[in-house]
Amino acid sequence: MADTQQADEQAAGGTATATPAQKRADKQAARLAKQIRAFASTHGGSAEGQLAHIGRGRTRIALVGANGEWGNLVADSYAAAERAAEQAGITLQDDFDGELAAKVRTGRYEWSRMAGIQVGGPANA
Repeated sequence: MADTQQADEQAAGGTATATPAQKRADKQAARLAKQIRAFASTHGGSAEGQLAHIGRGRTRIALVGANGEWGNLVADSYAAAERAAEQAGITLQDDFDGELAAKVRTGRYEWSRMAGIQVGGPANA
C-alpha cells in the first residue's frame, strides 16, 4: 500500500522523496501559480505570460491580463517559473514583443515614468 501511495505521489508531482531544495521549489511554484490565477481572474479572466532570466538564477514571469493590465512575478529558478505557469494554466509566449506587447495597456503613470524629465514627468532616479 505504501509503495502504491508513494508511486502515486511521484506520478502526480509529489515530493515523497524530494530534497529540501525541491520541496522549496514546489512550494514556490504553487504559491506563484496561485498569484498568477488571482492576477488572471482580476484582469479579465485569463492571462498570458513570458519567462525571462533576470540574473543570479532568477526568472521573471511577465503577465498580461485579458484586459491589457500587466504585472511581474519573480521565481527563484526557471523550472519553478515554468511549473507555476503550467499549474496556473496560462499560455507562455517565447518573446515579449509582437502580439503580447500589443496587448499591454499602459496608463498615465507608466507614460510619465518612461518619459521622465523630458516631458515634465517624474525624474527616473
